[in-house]
Amino acid sequence: MGIDPGSRVTGYGFVEYSHSSFTYVASGCIRTPNGELCERLGVIYASLDALIREFAPDEVAIEEVFMARNPQSALKLGQARGAAIAAVASRELRLSEYAARSVKKALTGTGGANKEQVQHMVKVILSLQEVPAEDAADALAIAICHVNTQGLARAIKT
Repeated sequence: MGIDPGSRVTGYGFVEYSHSSFTYVASGCIRTPNGELCERLGVIYASLDALIREFAPDEVAIEEVFMARNPQSALKLGQARGAAIAAVASRELRLSEYAARSVKKALTGTGGANKEQVQHMVKVILSLQEVPAEDAADALAIAICHVNTQGLARAIKT
């Protein structure tokens, strides 16, 4: 499972990897209601908890927090990330974290790739008919990056 956290929109994506190929399972966006941050964080937590129960992932990967231009935005993003991490931790799943530049580089070959390039590569890698929504594509990209990173790490250990 990949998670692209946000206080307004949190993307999620599930992929399976077997016999050197990826299979798309599910993806989407959790859109939080207008209102207090506390309520939005509760929606993120509860929604991710329900998704984890439904799809039972083996591992979860999440995007690291990045320094936004606006300190308030960075704080809210960090809190959304915290709600997502709490949902994962409550299910005792292994969690890995990846910088956005690392995810972009893993999928496109460059850490400076734009959103459209990431969406296109997700579509190609998962053999999708249509380009997924931006936040869902980012979450799927995080999941793909995680599988590839962990596969390489396991290969090096053996």
